[in-house]
Amino acid sequence: MISFGGGRIRLCDGWTRREFLRVGGLSALGLTLVDWFRAKAAGAVGDGKAKSVILIFNAGAPSHIDLWDLKPHAPDDVRGPFKPIKTNVPGIEISELMPRLARHADKYAIIRSVHHTHTQHNTGMYWSIVGRPYRIDSTLINPSPDDYPSFGTLTGWLAYNYEGYNKALPPYVITPKPHCDSERYITPGQFGGFLGSKYDPYVLNADPNKPGFKLPNIGPVEGTTVARVHHRRSMLRVLDNALRAVDHLADMKALDAAQEKAFDLITSPEVRKAFDLSLEPPKVRDRYGRHTWGQSHLLARRLIEAGVKFVTTVNGHSIVWDTHENNFERLKNNLVPPMEQAFAALLEDLHERGLLDSTLVVWMGDFGRTPKINATAGRDHWPQCYSMVLAGGGIRGGQVVGESDRLAAYPVSRPVSPADIHATVFTALGYDPHTITYPSPDGRPLPLSTGEPLRELL
Repeated sequence: MISFGGGRIRLCDGWTRREFLRVGGLSALGLTLVDWFRAKAAGAVGDGKAKSVILIFNAGAPSHIDLWDLKPHAPDDVRGPFKPIKTNVPGIEISELMPRLARHADKYAIIRSVHHTHTQHNTGMYWSIVGRPYRIDSTLINPSPDDYPSFGTLTGWLAYNYEGYNKALPPYVITPKPHCDSERYITPGQFGGFLGSKYDPYVLNADPNKPGFKLPNIGPVEGTTVARVHHRRSMLRVLDNALRAVDHLADMKALDAAQEKAFDLITSPEVRKAFDLSLEPPKVRDRYGRHTWGQSHLLARRLIEAGVKFVTTVNGHSIVWDTHENNFERLKNNLVPPMEQAFAALLEDLHERGLLDSTLVVWMGDFGRTPKINATAGRDHWPQCYSMVLAGGGIRGGQVVGESDRLAAYPVSRPVSPADIHATVFTALGYDPHTITYPSPDGRPLPLSTGEPLRELL
């Protein structure tokens, strides 16, 4: 017998369709129904309020002391020229550079005591998105098959293996460019890593703000119809079946998965529609901002609406937030205006569409900037204490977690690690970050996160 309630199909024993799909995914991993019941009984898998995640990543590291954690009573060589302003939540103040975001403080929580110890961009980005330190502290590194997966990668892995995700759209998308330092050194961790290329994100590698923007390299070659593509797909399957007799089965399975993914992307109208920003009213596009960051945030919203589980929108080409020189002028004139416009528009739009409660928005960077202003009116790298922001997806907004000292240099209460942020994200998605595990290269079970969820946010 099936009963209907709360807008979801629920079976007579209390299971939802989502839970049955998760069981199907567990079976694919070689886990049994008994394992599923044990996970449910232990509270490892639940119905989290968040169904998807948008990560706003500010590559190069924005200055926490000039945006989210101002110190107006600090010495002149620390506090900078910007004044704190009141928000719509009594007692919470942020920078005067962000008046639109000040009107939405009830929707987000500021964590002012995040910290780690990597001082270089690529390793700082790795620790931020993976929740673990890299084996060395360097910018001169690139992705490898040995990398631990990011929380975007793991969210896609969970979608495939626990939720029966079967859309043509990849569950994890990065727009407009990947995390990187100068595009010569691409940040490790954002791809499949040792989980395999099946869990790589789809990286847009294009500017959604360009006139006539279309999804690059998607769709049949000019002069080739979708019907011809399907015919070629059938022929390829015949050839592949013939090769199975001589090729290694595991290799063929990996090839099959890659081919199916490519064909789905090429032929799916669902994919083309999700990426088609021309379907948005001009006023909506203007609201987000007619710039790369704004249109990437709008694209993130469209992808979430289409069912994508995790979208990263990278605010900046390479490490543009790396303000060693002219920090204040660059923040005021170049960096904060498009970031704030896009972030505020995203919060407003998700709220108005009824999507904010089910969409967790995370704002972060590699690390923070030095409290002390340097000789070139800049701030240097500072991972010892910085800020992140979480909104939506069941997060209790209108609060500040953690406190920095009088110079915004070190946490003095509630120190938070990137792993704690990840644990909070997975918990909001309905997954116990410690009980749910994924396989290491040598088969050991690894927890989704080694951190502790910020319970005061959930």
